[in-house]
Amino acid sequence: MATILNIETSTEVCSVALTSEGQVLDHRENYVGQTHATLLSQYVQEMLKYARSRELPIDAIAVSIGPGSYTGLRIGLSEAKGLAFGLNLPLIGVNTLQLMAVSTMFNHFVDEDKLLYVPMIDARRMEVYTAAYSPALEAVLEPQAMILDEGSFKNLLDEGHTLIMMGNGSDKARQVFNHPNVRFIDGVKPVAVDMMALAERAWRAQDFIDVAYSTPLYLKEFQATKPKNPVLNL
Repeated sequence: MATILNIETSTEVCSVALTSEGQVLDHRENYVGQTHATLLSQYVQEMLKYARSRELPIDAIAVSIGPGSYTGLRIGLSEAKGLAFGLNLPLIGVNTLQLMAVSTMFNHFVDEDKLLYVPMIDARRMEVYTAAYSPALEAVLEPQAMILDEGSFKNLLDEGHTLIMMGNGSDKARQVFNHPNVRFIDGVKPVAVDMMALAERAWRAQDFIDVAYSTPLYLKEFQATKPKNPVLNL
């Protein structure tokens, strides 16, 4: 099994974890928000120091590639690319929505037929980044930006699926859905320690992304907003 340095910055959480042979060796997390630029490099250096102190070679760098915060994703991927290039290591890209689905599977047992995991990341107003995954991580609904309304996921519900919704975008879904087959799990956030299973799967398959040209999975174009009280140029 590989020793992997995992980086997750797609939401308000900044986190890094060093994993090996199915175990978390060390990790750092900050849930305050807007600290990625100041904390990420520090956390990475602490993980590298841990590995050096135990003469433990790192085999790959894994990074959550989105969807999520534009700024967070850019910071995380830039750090990961720099590490992969500087250490001459392969780079693994982990889909953030898959990561949330896996975290929910591992930490919240649900025994239902036709079960689907529906992670949601806030994308402002009533829009979320979402997908729907089977317990085998088959994408029944591909990752996409979606404006939630009463018709969202109607086809899946009409087919008799039970939808497990989670993530910082699922509060919006609570306002929309009142259906016996829709359930919510609170407190699910994408963090580096939960990247281990997906990163190790990618390592075994030698499924790497390009260190030079890979980009985050944004799902929609960045739209800058104007400040509420613009400063006049006099």
